[in-house]
Amino acid sequence: MLDQAYSRRQFLGLAGGLASIVGLGLVGCGGSSAADTATEGSAAAAAESVSGEVTYDGASSFQALVEAAAEKFMDANPDVSVSGSGNGSGKGLTAVAAGTVTIGNSDVFAETKLEADQVKNLVDHEVAVVGMGPVVSKNVKVDDLSLEQLKGIFSGQITNWKEVGGDDATIVVLNRKAGSGTRATFEAAVFGDEAVDFKGDAELDKSGDVQTQMGSTDNAISYLDFSHFDDSKFNAIKVEGVEPKSANVTDDSFKIWATEHMYCAKDADEATKAFLEFMLSDDVQGKLVEEQGFIPVSAMKVVKDASGKVSAK
Repeated sequence: MLDQAYSRRQFLGLAGGLASIVGLGLVGCGGSSAADTATEGSAAAAAESVSGEVTYDGASSFQALVEAAAEKFMDANPDVSVSGSGNGSGKGLTAVAAGTVTIGNSDVFAETKLEADQVKNLVDHEVAVVGMGPVVSKNVKVDDLSLEQLKGIFSGQITNWKEVGGDDATIVVLNRKAGSGTRATFEAAVFGDEAVDFKGDAELDKSGDVQTQMGSTDNAISYLDFSHFDDSKFNAIKVEGVEPKSANVTDDSFKIWATEHMYCAKDADEATKAFLEFMLSDDVQGKLVEEQGFIPVSAMKVVKDASGKVSAK
């Protein structure tokens, strides 16, 4: 996936563009999850056509999902343009709070990145869940690490692969930059509330940068969301003996995962409201979410709150 600014020329097409607004009335930018909203699908009811510009920034982990949904939405709504970038959860949340974009995409709750007075003006839409896990270079023979071993590696206490059952080789740690929601999710699962400031051998901007570097670096370790796993370039490994698979995320057997959030302002424009309702519709939740490597919120047997506490639904 290319983590680049994304836009598309508006074009004339299906007149009216009725399907994509989901027939939900666009009553405010109402906070909700896909499990609450995706019921009958966008083709089930008529709605008014909309026009305008939707802009987003934020998490690169699910940028591909947003892009794929935007294509479908614009096909049915030729008078709306949806464009954006994946510059990290922190930047996306800051941008939507400042009003420089209409949607902020994030792997983490806004409460963890913004001040309370900024959060109160935003509305959350939970559009998917994604697992995240450690990945190692193709030449690394280790295929399973404990959370304690991951803590040692990503704090600089463990520096050689032989310390965790691998060959005698220095570990190359490829980290994400501060502000990354993927980094925040990974560190929360591995370190809990313990503060960590270890930078590693490099701090990379985006998930795509990690893919590239992991594919060309020996003896390296990093972490990615499942949708960015690429076994032609690197190996995804087990954690505590549990395979990094979506089925293991749904019941919290695999501990590293995040809910994907799309935030808008309480007074968001009609085009933004329409696109967010589309993200929660069956058109996206019924098929596209899983096609892009994510988990529908409705499939989860547990929920995670802003503090990281996991509880049964």
